[in-house]
Amino acid sequence: MQSYLGTIIAAVAAAAGALLVVGVTHRIIRRLGQRSLLLTGLAQHAHRAFQLAATILAVQFAVRFTTRNAEETGWLEALLHILVLGVIAATAWLVAALLVVLENTALARFQAEVADNRHRRIRTQVVLLRRLTTAVVVFLALGVMLMTFPAVRGVGAGVLTSAGLLGVVAALAAQSLLGNVFAGFQLAFSDAVRLGDVVVVDGEWGRIEELTLSYVVLRIWDDRRLILPTSYFTSKPFQNWTRSEAAVLGTAEFDVDWSISVQAMREELRRLAESNELWDGRVCALQVTDATGGMIKVRALVSAANAGNLWDLRCLVREHLVAWVWKQRPTAMPRMRAEVGDTGGGQPWQWDAPRRPSPAGRLADGAGSDDARIFGGSEDGAARSEAFVGPDEPADSRP
Repeated sequence: MQSYLGTIIAAVAAAAGALLVVGVTHRIIRRLGQRSLLLTGLAQHAHRAFQLAATILAVQFAVRFTTRNAEETGWLEALLHILVLGVIAATAWLVAALLVVLENTALARFQAEVADNRHRRIRTQVVLLRRLTTAVVVFLALGVMLMTFPAVRGVGAGVLTSAGLLGVVAALAAQSLLGNVFAGFQLAFSDAVRLGDVVVVDGEWGRIEELTLSYVVLRIWDDRRLILPTSYFTSKPFQNWTRSEAAVLGTAEFDVDWSISVQAMREELRRLAESNELWDGRVCALQVTDATGGMIKVRALVSAANAGNLWDLRCLVREHLVAWVWKQRPTAMPRMRAEVGDTGGGQPWQWDAPRRPSPAGRLADGAGSDDARIFGGSEDGAARSEAFVGPDEPADSRP
């Protein structure tokens, strides 16, 4: 009885001493961590894990020391085994917490909100590597804990004998899961998609909010979440609007009457773009893209720094130009023309052919301005034109 009481007192004293040492260490780290992100992370994330690991380790040492000369009994063996399992679990928790601290420290240096795509690539790789190493630590801890049981060690030979068959069965059963895991690695290191990228998937556009080894969370523009397996992005096409840069182009189309003054509409678009902060100053053009069915189709092309600004700018351009046509050019609103022949008096209707215009040899008003071109007329347009030049086409042969 006295040996039991001594063991209990030693264990309680060891636990109290461990908690005291950990508490003092925690306070010191918190004070020093006011200027260090790493120390702040240690105090915030690793404190509980370190506290548990130190306490269990101290109790285990106290129990072993006070019972070193005692006979091996069932309860003592079970207690020591439980303490060993606790040390393994607490150590795994501590290692996982340290990985989180290292991840947060690394991510703090690379913000996803900046325009540099290199930051998003590194953030994606750091997050996936931390999750992978955490999974490895958990599996190793479980394996070590299982190996502490004599029964598990005894069946090792049988496990090795049937490992081939079990491996085949497990591979077939987990084929989809393994495919997603490998796809997650491919996404992380191929730089095809990164955290914070704006993508279009099945007609839905949004931002990559979370990227794991098995699934991707897409935050859609209306705050819905679209969950996709990582294998989707390696097996199906998708649009990445921020693959090389966040700046994008967008259009707004209008059906108007032939009597519209295209140049006046183009000047109004330019005035609107220059007076609005959503426009990034790169592209502002208005072109006639079709002229069939009694109407002409006018397309306004504008650019913005990111997808969100572009959406608002397109809606603003559409709303403003519709109001401008309604107020300033009401006769140019879409309408259908019908010409009825006069058959009064029994006389057949005579069609008078229009007079042939004189060959003036000059373009329509405003047709040659820079705002009527997207593949030329400006530095950005010239660069876009060169990007679409074929391999055998000279660089100066722009449309």
